[in-house]
Amino acid sequence: MHWARIEEAGFSGGMRFLFWVYRRGGAALFRALLHGLMPWFFLGNGPARRASLEYLARLHEASGGATPPPTLRNSFRHFMSFGETIAVKLAASDPGRAWDAPYTAEGVDHLERLIGEKRGALIITAHFGNPELCRRLSHDRHGGLRLLLLAHTRNAERFNRILKSMDPEMGIEMIEVGGIGLSTAMRLSEHISGGGLVVIAGDRVPPTPGGSTLAASFLGGSAYFPVGPYILAAALACPVFMMFSARRARDFAVTVRLLAERVVLPRGTREAALRPYLEAYAAALAGECRKYPLQWFNFFPFWQAPGGQNSDSER
Repeated sequence: MHWARIEEAGFSGGMRFLFWVYRRGGAALFRALLHGLMPWFFLGNGPARRASLEYLARLHEASGGATPPPTLRNSFRHFMSFGETIAVKLAASDPGRAWDAPYTAEGVDHLERLIGEKRGALIITAHFGNPELCRRLSHDRHGGLRLLLLAHTRNAERFNRILKSMDPEMGIEMIEVGGIGLSTAMRLSEHISGGGLVVIAGDRVPPTPGGSTLAASFLGGSAYFPVGPYILAAALACPVFMMFSARRARDFAVTVRLLAERVVLPRGTREAALRPYLEAYAAALAGECRKYPLQWFNFFPFWQAPGGQNSDSER
């Protein structure tokens, strides 16, 4: 099953309801509600549960047994970890609450210098940990910084409205990736030229048939990743970073790594030129999964090729 076919009915209303619960009752009430609802979601969503178990199994083998084994208990912990990120998402988007969560930041110096020089950059992230934390910290540390998020979802506009209703001053805008045309490309270029950051996830293939992907080594197997982020990076001719954030027992960890000062894709050898960037991203993501095994949140058959077969069989 393609991730884009997973039903998202009630998304907008559900997010507003959860935000209302969080604002009225705080984290304690929210987590009580989460603990009551998550078992039903876990038991009722077989495809997501099987995808979780496959991920845990591959990670357990790739890590040499150092990560949690693929048991139902650990799969449920994986689901609960996802639920906990919603609380962080809401807290990070709530202007009425001071953000005082302790955190460590690794590898941010180069990016901080670019921001200080009013130079833009492309950031490739993942459905991992708490990307919202990065957005909140960038707002708190660089109040005038503009973030433009590219998303592969038709819910982008609705979620954008929710974010703005939560905090109109956050300076975040979301654009549907499939809607990128000439005018949007020019807008992205102007955004970068003005010192803004463009953020895109690199771990979900395009929802439309025929979207450009390449297979890369990931957790002991072969999985397909989108090439769009790297093609976009080449077009924008700007520095490209990878950014991950994770929740730890007593704080949060933010990791930033420079992927390239500039992505260059010669026309005649584009696929060969793409592969090192994509492999570097897949390796970095795998490293984060080993460190924080329950914080990668792609609950669909990730190792399934776009045509439906298991991608391991193609390499």
